[in-house]
Amino acid sequence: MSGREWMELAVELARSGLGTTAPNPSVGAVVVRDGVLLGSGCTRPVGGDHAELVALKAVAEAGQDPRGATMFVTLEPCCHHGRTPPCTDAILAAGIGRVVVGVVDPFPPMQGTALDVLRAGGVEVELGLCAEACAEVVQGFTRAITHGLPEVCCKAGISLDGNIATASGESQWITGPEARAHAHLLRARSDAILVGIRTALADDPRLTCRTIPGRDPVPVVLDSGLRLPDGAALLGSSRRPVVVCAHDAPQRSLAAEVVRVDRARGGRGVDVEQALRALVERGMHRVLVEGGGEVHRSLLDARLVDTLYLYMGGVMLPGGRPWLGGPPVDALASAVRADGVQVDRLGGEVLLRYRLRHRLED
Repeated sequence: MSGREWMELAVELARSGLGTTAPNPSVGAVVVRDGVLLGSGCTRPVGGDHAELVALKAVAEAGQDPRGATMFVTLEPCCHHGRTPPCTDAILAAGIGRVVVGVVDPFPPMQGTALDVLRAGGVEVELGLCAEACAEVVQGFTRAITHGLPEVCCKAGISLDGNIATASGESQWITGPEARAHAHLLRARSDAILVGIRTALADDPRLTCRTIPGRDPVPVVLDSGLRLPDGAALLGSSRRPVVVCAHDAPQRSLAAEVVRVDRARGGRGVDVEQALRALVERGMHRVLVEGGGEVHRSLLDARLVDTLYLYMGGVMLPGGRPWLGGPPVDALASAVRADGVQVDRLGGEVLLRYRLRHRLED
């Protein structure tokens, strides 16, 4: 395998840890000598080993000698004491001869510091291999520590004519089992799953990733008036839910963490940016939004969405409920535009994955 292929393996390991490591980033590491894999690993849940130490322990358990080997790691190793000792210490102690890093630590005071530590210790360092893929995996972490905002993905299962339900609200099922399984994978790789109060009241969702193994994301409801009923299914989640309401919402006890923020301009709903910042403060860096249409629209209008996943089923629902709500757009100049699209087939459905230009990218 080439160096790029080894780093691609590290990226896949990092992706496999998404949804389990926050507030730490999910990182992948691979240790190789002479084209032979000695050990690999990804970041453990918070408080556990970082990817570099997991990989080095795998090398030791396999009875291999890491001295002089190459480590491919998606993110610059840490060089400070936190919940765990510095990864640079473990790399130097193991005698690793070369470290290939995808991207540097995004935290400004630390950028490149660990690379200097490794070089000073006699390790050859290479930076930038598969940088785009490595940066994508840690986008939520990067956004959170540099701007206090999470990575946001909006997801909807839609008909060919862009609806999420019939006029009466029937929606199960517009898409098939393959599409739903993929959507649950998105849930498992997210720290939080967010819906509006209308979706919570109409569908009473559990917001779990029940069809695949994985840790459930934290359920989040945007509920300006604090109307969520005590018997809502998501309140029985394995993770304590978060309900974001307005400062002037009624005072009441609820089996969730209630967070109060300002109302949006015009008084309709809550300020979505403040809501997202509140989630970052609680260690949630990757947020999956599953509706409804008003929530999708508010985030798109605020240009706070990074990725849009549209699962399109082979059905048409004339007069149905659109996935995107809010007032009409009268001019193309006011349209929300996507930078690129990836198309995949999932059974009988099509998945459209759009990248959107975030306002921080201006």
